[in-house]
Amino acid sequence: MFSSQRKEISKLKVQPRCWLLLKTLDFYILREFLIHFFVLILLCVILFLMGDVFNDLSDFLKAKAKMSEILTYFLLKQPGNIRFVLPISVLLASMWTMAKFGKNLEVTAMRASGVSLFRCGGSLMIVGLIVTAINIWFNEKLVPQFNREAESVFYVATDNEDKLREARTMLTYRSPDKLRTWLFRSFSAAGEQQQIILKKYRNDRTLEWDIQSKSAVHDPRRGWTFANARITPYTKDGLMPKPSTHYEILIKDSVSLPETPDDILKSIKPKEELSSLDILYLLNKTRNMAPKLKAIYLTIFYNRMAFPWSCFLAVFLGIPLATKNERSGIILAIVSAVLLIVAYYVISMVFVVFGKQQVIPPIVAGLSPTIAFIIFGWYNVLKLRN
Repeated sequence: MFSSQRKEISKLKVQPRCWLLLKTLDFYILREFLIHFFVLILLCVILFLMGDVFNDLSDFLKAKAKMSEILTYFLLKQPGNIRFVLPISVLLASMWTMAKFGKNLEVTAMRASGVSLFRCGGSLMIVGLIVTAINIWFNEKLVPQFNREAESVFYVATDNEDKLREARTMLTYRSPDKLRTWLFRSFSAAGEQQQIILKKYRNDRTLEWDIQSKSAVHDPRRGWTFANARITPYTKDGLMPKPSTHYEILIKDSVSLPETPDDILKSIKPKEELSSLDILYLLNKTRNMAPKLKAIYLTIFYNRMAFPWSCFLAVFLGIPLATKNERSGIILAIVSAVLLIVAYYVISMVFVVFGKQQVIPPIVAGLSPTIAFIIFGWYNVLKLRN
């Protein structure tokens, strides 16, 4: 009898695992997720907006700024806020969705129907990848541009145009190899520089010479051309100046002065506002960059590469955690999600600080927290599959 049953069972065809679109299931899960996701995004943006209003509104009111300027400023600030709330919104939305399914035993029904836990969240992972791409775009393009425009609107609306003009014209720059220091009374990213003081140092950091010039122009082929310039050499100890020489026209080629106006403009920006391409450009062009500065740039670059993936990581961690807590209800799942994402942020920031201080290699500081949490999420998925 048993042998005949085994023969009948052996004749049954094993259905292959389906990784393609499950239209009804995927769209049902996606619909529930998007509802929660957009509600959370809206709530988080409102909270950040309230913080911006609390910090900056008084300055606009004192200057009697126009309502259009106030609204424009706060709208320009929102992409920067959304960049930070995307990962936690994705995590909470995925946890909320899967925990709700778990409470109603829908996850159990899905798995009993032969759909794996990993496949249940397939549509959520696709959304996580899309949000990751959006976050990369926000970090690299949208946020720096909108922050600059918001700064301009703020200074103009609060009657601080002179301060804005001064901040954009007066500029001090020190080359990454620490051998040259520039002071521009009036700096232009593409044009003639006015009232320049340039100090050149030897490898032992003693002052070798300085140039004081009325104006200067950079040409990619010829280098820097100084007009009405005076060059003063210094003694070997860098303390005593020697007799100066005046030049109507003084040319320094790109070998002795390799920096360009574009390089200077990029270097004086806050390093966190530079795009990844700008950081790579500075690293590749400056061969003798100071080790500490290079560690800062590399740490920021690797962290910039890893951080947007926290959106995908949020989904990856949310699905098994929500399923694991399906009997405990939604509250415990959401509390677990918040604690987890806070732990991820804290650990990431600590590693970034260690990387900038050269305590650990920059690649480890920038990538390892995200990789570790992805491994943790994958382990939980595999654990719940067994």
